[in-house]
Amino acid sequence: MYEDSQIESIFRRSNKRKAIVISLSLVILILTILIAISVGTMRMSLREVIDVLFFGRTYVDGPFGPVDAHNIVFNLRLPRVLCAAFIGAALAIAGASLQGLFRNPMASPSVIGISNGAAFGACLAMVLGFSLASGTLAIPSMAFIFSFITLFLVYFMARTKLGVPITMLLLSGIAIGAFFSGLVSLLQYVSPEQQLGGVVFWLMGSIAQCGWTQFQIIILPILIGSIILIFFSKDLNLLSLGDDQAKSLGVNVERTRIIMLCATSLVVAGAVSVSGVIGFVGLIVPHIFRMLLGPDHRLLLPSSLIGGAIFLVIIDTISRTIIPGELPVGIITALLGAPFFLYILRTRKKEVWG
Repeated sequence: MYEDSQIESIFRRSNKRKAIVISLSLVILILTILIAISVGTMRMSLREVIDVLFFGRTYVDGPFGPVDAHNIVFNLRLPRVLCAAFIGAALAIAGASLQGLFRNPMASPSVIGISNGAAFGACLAMVLGFSLASGTLAIPSMAFIFSFITLFLVYFMARTKLGVPITMLLLSGIAIGAFFSGLVSLLQYVSPEQQLGGVVFWLMGSIAQCGWTQFQIIILPILIGSIILIFFSKDLNLLSLGDDQAKSLGVNVERTRIIMLCATSLVVAGAVSVSGVIGFVGLIVPHIFRMLLGPDHRLLLPSSLIGGAIFLVIIDTISRTIIPGELPVGIITALLGAPFFLYILRTRKKEVWG
């Protein structure tokens, strides 16, 4: 049995280095948000953005005269940037949690089928008009509901008399995810032409339609789920040592795993319900911070939260400026994530977990 001092020594790293990385990440996040708000068709300086946000400035000088900067910042750019930050944070902390739970460096929110379940729920609302809510809540509510339906199906299929083995969870997630992916393809096949474009665009992942209404939808589930995950980060450290070790150290393995899976589903459901399927954020960001900070989830989860916000704000800013019109963020994250996935695949045997 491990003593407390021995457990601490497993995860001890340079405190100075950790403090620098986390502090620098917070500063970069603030700067990234300000820069993202300044970028657009009507470009603004950082000084003008700060004046509008904090000092009540209403107009700035444009190429053809005064421009209503208050409307541009508060009604168009700020809600979208905040949505990108929260969605990126949710996907990143979910990825970090699942990698610890499954002790698998390639685990991500899609590994237990949550994203595919949410996609099916959204497609039901878009193609068949079936939803338990109306208006702007129709699609997000169905995506949210089917995220949890997927989790319960995966857990039910994986459960055995001896508990819920990790391997069974992974296999059940892959199977259920593939099933919902097939249903999504079926809905795409039967959807009318005028609706097909919207379905495809949603499946690619986009934050283009995010405003204050969408931000209000995602903020509570992402905050609640993230707080729960960070609260259980010490238990996640012990689970990373193996179920037997965790049990010997007093962790209720099955209960903790259920709570963390539900919290992970909560943050992913909140994110996916308004953005569509955005892949690889939960894979890339946790690995970057694991290399910088080590495997201690008490630091890895909050740092991944911050890093995910930075990452997706940058990607979304690129997506709305790189070409005329709008490029779905899911395309960019896939182009970045696929090579990163291959890199992990080649080096996974060298991955240091503790």
